[in-house]
Amino acid sequence: MAAPENITVRHLRDRLAGTDKPADPLDVVMPPGSELWPRGMRDQLTSSLKPAGVLIPVIERENSELSLLLTQRAAELKHHAGQVSFPGGRMEAHDADIEVTALRETREEVGIEHRDVTVIGYLEPMPTITGYAVTPIVGLINSSAELSLDRTEVEFVFEVPLAFLLDPKNKKMVERDVEGRVATLAEFHYGGQRIWGATAFIILQFIKKIKNNKL
Repeated sequence: MAAPENITVRHLRDRLAGTDKPADPLDVVMPPGSELWPRGMRDQLTSSLKPAGVLIPVIERENSELSLLLTQRAAELKHHAGQVSFPGGRMEAHDADIEVTALRETREEVGIEHRDVTVIGYLEPMPTITGYAVTPIVGLINSSAELSLDRTEVEFVFEVPLAFLLDPKNKKMVERDVEGRVATLAEFHYGGQRIWGATAFIILQFIKKIKNNKL
């Protein structure tokens, strides 16, 4: 595998080639180790889920350096308030599929138009404790795309170099109490931002995919 700093758009295309848009956005893959979680938490993550799509926006900057665009959610939101996340949201009845959902929500939240996104791959749907089955869609973003934030949903956006996320020493393992049990979870800290929860898990799955070309 190429060194993290040498990962290019071509490498991403090659590693994501063959990934398919999920036929059923509710057919989730449980996180590794979830069989050890409390039954109530496992049940919560698999029952009555609502489909949602997020975009993993990859931007190529100078010297071919790749970065991921992330949002800081508005503090007034009902779910994930004040957290770092990828642009996205729940599937609406008029959305043709989950890819349409991710692209629509991205346009609504940060103003990136469909014409400025080239979809190059998909990750499998994954559950969240807020009751969603989230499908991550990987898209290359035109570096000249103009952003226009919906301040009711997004406080600000920032970019994290892909090389930073690929470097194992930047993954922080922390212990959290989950229904009386200690769970060890991954986080990334970059530029004063804490990337954790479902967003950190999506990043880990993305890294695994582009390193191994399999999940």
